[in-house]
Amino acid sequence: MNAHEIIETVRGFEGALVVSPQPGSSFPELSWGDAYFYHAPDGRMPERTQPYGTIITKDYPDDASSELDAPDRFRVNIHVGRERADAVVTSDPDPVQTDVFRRHPLYGSAGWVCVINPSEQTTDAVLALLREAHEAARDRSARRAR
Repeated sequence: MNAHEIIETVRGFEGALVVSPQPGSSFPELSWGDAYFYHAPDGRMPERTQPYGTIITKDYPDDASSELDAPDRFRVNIHVGRERADAVVTSDPDPVQTDVFRRHPLYGSAGWVCVINPSEQTTDAVLALLREAHEAARDRSARRAR
């Protein structure tokens, strides 16, 4: 599954907002080409809420371990919570290995998991975890609104 297909799937979640900064936008240049997933039924990017998932298409200055600057590589990052991350990540794969779950290189201890270029082994689980993360974000929004 490619990044565009994942983005389109997330766009189909009720109340989902996908922010995809493009060249020339007001977002920092470093974020151009990446995608950030929020629960935002009003269509506005939340100001005080982190995304529940992202697709990153390049190395960042503090995170080059996935070698995303190589052609056709991207990484899906999903906040699943610490306990769920323990169940999802069952091994300690090489940081550049594709189609395998691993802890996020920077935010793994905060309950984030990631997959580089999801394919046969991980696509279904990636989409299911993104849906779960979206629903968890929706539930948090509802609690804050009370």
